[in-house]
Formats: sequence, C-alpha cells, structure tokens
Amino acid sequence: MMTKIYSSLLLFLFLFQISCAGDQTQAKGTKVEIDTNYGKMVFLLYDETPQHRDNFIKLTKDGYYDDLLFHRVIHHFMIQGGDPKSKNASAGQRLGNGAPDYTVPAEIRPELIHKKGALAAARKPDNVNPEKRSSGSQFYIVQGEVFTESGLDSLEMQMNYRNTQQINQKVFNEHRAELDELMKTGQRDSFNVRIAELKELANQKVNETEPFKFSPEQRLAYTTAGGYPSLDGNYTVFGEMLEGFDVLDKIAAVKTDRFDRPEDDIKIEVTILK
Repeated sequence: MMTKIYSSLLLFLFLFQISCAGDQTQAKGTKVEIDTNYGKMVFLLYDETPQHRDNFIKLTKDGYYDDLLFHRVIHHFMIQGGDPKSKNASAGQRLGNGAPDYTVPAEIRPELIHKKGALAAARKPDNVNPEKRSSGSQFYIVQGEVFTESGLDSLEMQMNYRNTQQINQKVFNEHRAELDELMKTGQRDSFNVRIAELKELANQKVNETEPFKFSPEQRLAYTTAGGYPSLDGNYTVFGEMLEGFDVLDKIAAVKTDRFDRPEDDIKIEVTILK
C-alpha cells in the first residue's frame, strides 16, 4: 500500500513540474491589459515579434491608446482599434485611416496564427503595401469561428487558388509595359506569343511553389478554439489573449453602423502588467 502511495506521489510531483514548466513557457513575453466598457482583456505580447512588441509597449507607455475606440467590429471576424482619430470622434464619423507617420516591418511567422484571441497588426492592402508592413498603431483581436476538418480542407483549396492567382498577376504585371507596347504598335501575333510564354512562366512558378497546407497545430486550434485562418501568412500576429474571451465575444456582438463602427462607443485603456 505504501509503495503505491509513494509511486502516486512521485507521479503527481512529476506532472506538477511539467505543468509549471509549461506555465513558465507560456508566460514568456510582456503582458498587457486592455480595459473597456465591457470588461478587461489580458494579452501576452510575443518575444518572437520584437519590433511589434516594442512599438505596442512604447505607445502604451506614452498613453497613445487611452480613450481611443474599437472603431471596427465584425461579428465572427474581429474587433479593431488603435486609430488616433477615434479619440473624441463625433457620432457616425467614419474611422480607420488614422495612424502614426511610420509603419512597422512585417514579422510574419508561420507558427503565430490567427486563432481566437490573437492580437495582430492591421495594415494597408498588398497593392499599395507589397511588403505587408504593419500600421504603426492599429491592431485587431480575432474572434473568428470554429471550423470543421472539411471546412479547413475547402479553405486550403481556396487559399492555394488565391496564391496561384497572385503569382499569375505578379508575372503579368512585371511585363505589363512590354505587352502594352506590343498592343500599341499593332503586333498582335507577337502579343499572343508573349501571352502564351508568360502563362507558361506563371505555371512554372506555381509548380515551384510549395502548396499551402494547415499544420496539425493549426488544425487543432481552428477546430477547437476557432479563429480566422485565411489571414495566416498575410498579417503579423504579435500576441495572444490570456484572459477575457467573454469580453471579446460581448464586444464582437454589439450593434454597428454601415461602416462597422459600434453605435455606442467602446473606449479602451491599455496598461503594461508586471
């Protein structure tokens, strides 16, 4: 009997040590709190994205975020804030274009994904921002939804199709001036030959590109906690929610206007936690 008790105690201590080690790993980084009309949310800023982490910390310490609004809210997608123009904004004013006079270089990492509660940086679209640089201040928090395995399979196909289209567009854009000149000078046969050559070049580049595939970790996250996987690889995720998922759900469900701005202002205050 004593041997069994002793063995059980050793097993308990072993599991406890593993649990503590896991907590310490999870706790690496800087914790911040976002206080709102609906309650508080606590986040961990990743050390793996140091430029975004340090920028968010600096703005927080400067009081930049205090009294700004969650100016864009879309249920089952995300809530967005950080626009300096939202401070004291008049009712119904369209928001979302404000930011400091700088951007932050992309720090996109495949293991940092858009699971529910992910803290990520907003940015301008690819056509004016091919480097995917982040806004100096605007951020969003993912709510998303829970996916099935078949749903993720379908999304993989869509994302690979989108990647193929982007590669094709890039190839033709790089040769746009040449094609325009052939058309302008009436060289239709040469134009058609060149189009065929560029299609072949685009197909070659597509075949050389590794198809997008969700990792087992991504599939587990998106089929349990949920999130918004189609954003992965396109925006910098620089933190994750530790507490306040109920607050996120409450904010995501508020009534909004045609610009996705909440009809009743949701102010924020951000503080660094020790």
